[in-house]
Parts: sequence; C-alpha cells; structure tokens
Amino acid sequence: QVQLVESGGGLVQPGGSLTLSCAASGSIVETWTMGWYRQAPGKQRELVAEITRLAVTNYSDSVKGRFTISRDNAKNLVYLQMNSLKPEDAAVYYCKSRSGLASRAEYWGQGTQVTVSS
Repeated sequence: QVQLVESGGGLVQPGGSLTLSCAASGSIVETWTMGWYRQAPGKQRELVAEITRLAVTNYSDSVKGRFTISRDNAKNLVYLQMNSLKPEDAAVYYCKSRSGLASRAEYWGQGTQVTVSS
C-alpha cells in the first residue's frame, strides 16, 4: 500500500506564498504519478497539479503560472509551491498517488488546510 502524508498548510495573506509537502511511502510504479487536489466547502474536489516520475507535469488553468509542482524521487517527496495566492485558493489540499500499472490504483493523503485571508 501507498501511504501519503501532507504538511505545510496554514494561514497566508492574499498575494503570499506557501509550500506544501507530501511524504510518500510506496513502490516506484505505485507512485508513478503524484498529484495535488483541493476541495473547498460545497465544491467538487479538483485537480491542482500532477507530476509523473519522469517530471511530466499538468496544471489546472486556474493555477498555471502561480503554482509549481515538483518531486524528489530519491526522498519520495512531492512539493507544491504556491505563489500569488488568492482567496479562492483556500481549500483542503490533498496529495494523491496513481499507479503506473494497469490497475491505476489511487491513494489519498489526509489533507492539509490552506487558508488565504487578510
């Protein structure tokens, strides 16, 4: 099984920056694709960004140019650097893994709260 633990959430002012971390425990193939998702109250959980083990990335249009996803394969860590934060970025942010095998098995972290407020 894959275990994912997020950290780094907190309170930040609009225009500020915050970096989230996700510590992953799992095999190379089971953590082939890693992603960050977010969910605000009353809204659907949505993709923020994802990255493969080969560093191919995909971003939501709403965060493109402001957020950067990266990973350290040796340390099995995934990061989400968030700049120019807006109030609409406030949500619980979740780390997710997706297997590179045919099963496409997915695992989720517990989430970390990001609050953007002045």
